[in-house]
Formats: sequence, structure tokens, C-alpha cells
Amino acid sequence: MALPSSLGGGSSTALPPLEVRLKRSGCVESVHRVHAVVCDQRGRILMRAGQANYETFIRSALKPFQALPFLSSGAAAKVDCGDRGIAISCASHAGTPGHAREAFKILWNAELEADQLQCPVPAGASSPLEHNCSGKHAAFLATCKKMAWPTDTYLQGDHPVQQEVNRRVAELLGLPADELIAARDDCGAPTLRLQLAQMALLYAHLGASTQAELEQISRAMLAHPHLVAGEGKFDTELMRRAHGQVLSKGGAEGIQCLSRIGDGLGVAIKVEDGSRRAKQAVALHLLRQLDWLTPSGLEELEEQVLLLNPGVQLEVHGALRD
Repeated sequence: MALPSSLGGGSSTALPPLEVRLKRSGCVESVHRVHAVVCDQRGRILMRAGQANYETFIRSALKPFQALPFLSSGAAAKVDCGDRGIAISCASHAGTPGHAREAFKILWNAELEADQLQCPVPAGASSPLEHNCSGKHAAFLATCKKMAWPTDTYLQGDHPVQQEVNRRVAELLGLPADELIAARDDCGAPTLRLQLAQMALLYAHLGASTQAELEQISRAMLAHPHLVAGEGKFDTELMRRAHGQVLSKGGAEGIQCLSRIGDGLGVAIKVEDGSRRAKQAVALHLLRQLDWLTPSGLEELEEQVLLLNPGVQLEVHGALRD
């Protein structure tokens, strides 16, 4: 699967990936290879490091786009969830009572039960509402209820709600929906295998403020960053310090996506070995290079999320190039 032939110019020249080196007492202990790309809303690759066409699963960074049917069907309006409900539908949250309560509100207003959620019950928890994807699942169910679609099979790839997600994503990418490759994510819902440049293109659309539903989603996430992840979590703390200018959503296995609001620019990051610490270090490195966050904000964020033991440091080598 590739970007449309008219898009993605400049992606054929080989560029080295970024390297994140973990040093202990000045000696290199581990090295992570990282690919990153910046796209505009037209899909043009503006800057990159490594392979822009690197293919991998977008994982939970897909969530803002999985929320599109929730809005377009009228389900979000029907359950009167407001921006908080939209934010939790895009969240990989911490499972706190506050997070669970927002997911429950969607179900309650849609006259659904928590036991209809098909995300797992986390270890040590008592309800699927505490799962980090419960908001997404609640939005799926509310959409099914509004559209009179089956609620017991909502995670199957051929279910109407999942087909609608694929249709909307394919539309944003300029691809036929049947070209998308899906696989089961850890919460049971489908996720998509995409090129890194395609992920960046999706986030360029998310930040462009030219499509009403995407603008509503980005506004909700930025208004309630604490619901998108949680206190001390990277996405939450970054959006707080960006003062409404940068949207952030990560995914498992080294996926991190960013969007510059109003500029129509998207960034996608993939760490080959899936390291969380490496993706966060690279995100901070690129935010500094792109000048998307103030120096003081970057310093505060680094101190809060890159928690390393004494004598241990992370160094990012390389830069985005056009």
C-alpha cells in the first residue's frame, strides 16, 4: 500500500534514521533506531529521518479517526457527551475513576450497559470501564445504538462501524478502503497498518481545522488533555504546555503522532524496537527542531516524562531533513 502517486514527493532519497542512545556513566548501553516524517495536508513530505514509507501498525494513534463515526452518525450529539465525551473517545487513559466516569456517561446516555463493552478488564480492576480504551469502545457502542447496528459484534472488521472508520480513513488518505490492512489491537478493536507518511498525513488533516468533525475532535482533545492520557503522561503534559498549538497522541510499540494546529502539519514517529522512552525522547527532539514548544516547556516536559536513574541519560542523534 502506498501514498497516491501525486503525493509524498521526495521520499525516495535514502536518509539515515535517528538514533537514541542510552548511556550509563557515559558508556552506550542501548541504541534505538527511529524513523520520523513531517507531512502537510496535501500529503507532501516536508522533512524526514529514515524511511517515510516505513510500514507498521498505527495502534492507538488511530483513535481520533475511530471517533469520526461517533460524530458523523449524530451519536455524540444524541448522548450529549460534549467535548469531554469526545476526548475520552480518543483516549488511551489511565483508568482512573474520573476517566471511567466519562466513558460510563456515554453508555448511560445511550441506554447501554458497561458489560456490553468488549475491551478487557485490566489486571486488578473490576470493570472494563477501567481499561484505557473504554472511551473508544463506549463511542463505538453508542454509534451502533444510534444507527441500529448490532452491538454484540462491533469489533469485527466487517461490522458497519468498523467499515465506516475504514471509509473515513481511506478518504483522508486518498485511497480505496479495500486497500487498508487491519489487524486486532490489544483491546480487541481493529487497527491499521500504514506507512509512516500516511500517519503524518492523517495528523496533518487533524490539525488543519478545515473539516468540521476533525476540528471538533482536535478541539476536544486540546480542551481536556487530562482525559486523553492522564496526569504525568506524555500526551497530556505536552498538550498542556503547548497552549492549544500542538496535539499529541501516542500508540504502543513506539508510535507517536503530533499535529500543529492551524498549520496543517503532521508528524509521525516509529521506534523500530517499540521503545516508549525512545519515542518520547525523539518527540521532544523534533519539537525542539520544529520550534513547536518553548524551551521552558520542553525542559519541564523532559523533566516530567523522561524519568531516568542517576548516571543514566538519553541522547538523540540526527535531525529531520528536507
